[in-house]
Amino acid sequence: MVVTPGEDGWSHWPAPAKLNLFLRIPGRREDGYHLLQTVFRLLEWGDTVSLRARDDGQVLRHGSLTGDIAADLAVRAAILLKKEANVGEGVDISVEKRIPVGGGFGGGSSDAATTLVALDALWGTRLGLERLAELGLRLGADVPVFVLGTNAWGEGVGEQLTPLDLPPAWYLVVDPRVHVPTTALFATPELTRDAPAVTISDFVSGVPLGNAFEPVLRAREPAVEAVFAALSRVGTPHLTGSGSGCFVEFASRESAEAALAGLPPGLDARVVAGAAVSPLHVALQDRQPVPQGRRQEA
Repeated sequence: MVVTPGEDGWSHWPAPAKLNLFLRIPGRREDGYHLLQTVFRLLEWGDTVSLRARDDGQVLRHGSLTGDIAADLAVRAAILLKKEANVGEGVDISVEKRIPVGGGFGGGSSDAATTLVALDALWGTRLGLERLAELGLRLGADVPVFVLGTNAWGEGVGEQLTPLDLPPAWYLVVDPRVHVPTTALFATPELTRDAPAVTISDFVSGVPLGNAFEPVLRAREPAVEAVFAALSRVGTPHLTGSGSGCFVEFASRESAEAALAGLPPGLDARVVAGAAVSPLHVALQDRQPVPQGRRQEA
C-alpha cells in the first residue's frame, strides 16, 4: 500500500471492512435513535482510497460512483475536515471499491474514516484521532471505530467504544447481493427493540447474542435465507450490521478455505482475516514523512 505521495502526487490508503460479531437493540434514546450493543471486528480486506492534494482548494471525486456525489462519504469527510481545520488546499479523491454496498460491512463509513485520517496527515492538520472521531460521528455512527482503528465493544448508537483484544480468526464472508435500506429495517414492526442489555463478560464467555436484524432479513429476503442455509452446512452463520452480509468464523485459514470450497457455486464468497489493528493505522505508521500541506487560517 503506497501511503507516501509518488511522482504523480497520488497516495493510496486502505479502508478496511468490518463485521459486527453480534448486534442487539436494548432500547431507544429520547430523540428516537435506537441504542445498540455490538462488537466491531476490523478485517484485513477492504477498499482503497487514493488522494492527491490540490492547490486550488477544490474537493473533486474521480472514478465511478455508487450514488450522488453530494452524498459520497469520502467527499463529505474531506469537505468537513477542510472546513473544521481551515485548510486552504483541496484534494482529488478516488475510491477502489471492494466492499459490497449495503452489505453491513461498513464500506462508506470506512472510506470516510480513511479520508479523514489520511488527509489529517497529508494536509498536516494534526487534529489527532479523538478529534477526527468526533468529526466522523457527524458523518455516520460507524465512522469513529474506523478512525480509532481498533476492534471494539460499541454502545450508544455505536459511538461509545471500548477497545477489545480479539483472538486471531478467519471469516468466510458472503454477500447475498441484496440491499434493504437501514431506515426501512428499523421501521419493521417485528424488529426486537427491547432486548436485555448484555456485558463484555457475556460476549467473552461465549453467550449467543445474535443480531436483531437477522430474523427480519431472513424472513423478507430469500437470498439471505439461502445464504444462511448454505453456510449452516459448514458452520454457524451470522449477519453483520443491518446489511445482508453473512459470515462464519473459523480459528484457522485452512478451515475457512475448506469451508469455502464446500459452498455451492455462484455465491459471492471469500475468506478474509480478522485484523488486530486497522490496516489504515499500520499504513499510517509505515508512512514516510513528506512536506506539510499549506494551511490558511480563518
